[in-house]
Amino acid sequence: MRYHQAGNIPQKRHTIFKSPEDKFYYEQLFGTEGFHGISSLLYHTHRPTQIKSIGPAKDVTPKIAVEKNVAPRMFKGMNVTPEDDFMDSRKILLMNNDLKMGLAKPRKSMDYFYKNAECDELLYVHNGSGILKTFVGDLEFFVGDYLIIPRGTIYQVELKSDDTVFFVLESHSPIYTPKRYRNEFGQLLEHSPFCERDMIAPVFKEPKDEKGDFLIKVKKENQITDFIYATHPFDVVGWDGYFYPYKFNIKNFEPITGRIHQPPPVHQNFEGHNFVVCSFCARMYDYHPMAIPAPYNHSNIDSDEVLFYTEGDFMSRNHIDLMDFTLHPGGIVHGPHPGAMERSIGKKFTEEYAVMVDPFRPLKITEEALKVEDPSYKTSWLEESDKTMEDRSQE
Repeated sequence: MRYHQAGNIPQKRHTIFKSPEDKFYYEQLFGTEGFHGISSLLYHTHRPTQIKSIGPAKDVTPKIAVEKNVAPRMFKGMNVTPEDDFMDSRKILLMNNDLKMGLAKPRKSMDYFYKNAECDELLYVHNGSGILKTFVGDLEFFVGDYLIIPRGTIYQVELKSDDTVFFVLESHSPIYTPKRYRNEFGQLLEHSPFCERDMIAPVFKEPKDEKGDFLIKVKKENQITDFIYATHPFDVVGWDGYFYPYKFNIKNFEPITGRIHQPPPVHQNFEGHNFVVCSFCARMYDYHPMAIPAPYNHSNIDSDEVLFYTEGDFMSRNHIDLMDFTLHPGGIVHGPHPGAMERSIGKKFTEEYAVMVDPFRPLKITEEALKVEDPSYKTSWLEESDKTMEDRSQE
């Protein structure tokens, strides 16, 4: 991240700062990892600590159906059920102790505020558009946008249609850009497939100087608790620092290509503790005269691999629909479907877009995932003759 400043701030931090009406503004340090990680300073019209009441906690712990998985699986995202409420619409499909991921299909805008008090969030916009409203400003989002929302951010989502779909990832560690693409000062290097210009900071909005009853749903330890605050949370008159939500569009990722097939790390976009997020984008295929553009078979010994298919035709897979998830567990060889390698030879370009997450600890599968699973996927690499024999053996 880079330094950003918006609104009115004092010349010196931790000093007296007053309004034109001679009323105090209230400073808040907003950051993670104690006082070591990146942070921002926010200046509020009112004290941001005025709790009026705290309601009962609602348990939202995902229900695990498969604790230890070794099978390749596919989940049909098209069949995930939409919900009116933004939080109810979040269906966690896969998780471990580092992250949770799934789909959200909210049909209505939020009429409350929300804060994830323990996880950074990545919302990838598969369909729809709207505005992510936060206490440091607004981000208008469209298809293909990654919304990176640091833990502790108070926000609302305003939808412009009732068919919005988000790929959702919650991370128990901060979500950063890859370290190998940054120098010792944090600046993205020349060979990085994206740069700071591609990362859009929130547009600052005039503060809300309002008193009343303001509902903020706070999520922590798989519980959502209703907090009622006495003042509007979007009362920030100014802020500066390195810690803030931002957006990055997948079509601003510049793919790294070569004469022969490049490995998945060249597609890396983000990282957290024990996982990486990659963006597979439209690109020129390998250009060695004998190149095979389809990926080679590989084992992923040390990580699971999840692919979310968002646009185009993914050439290494047969019978894949948009919004599908595939899971290839660590230690089990996987690769192109029958015919995919042969079809790829001689092709010059691909128009595919997919989000890939590689966790370095095994994923658990939830009951929500099993509701939308295609059980035939695990045997989908069989040749047609082998499939016929398999079908006969099950008769």
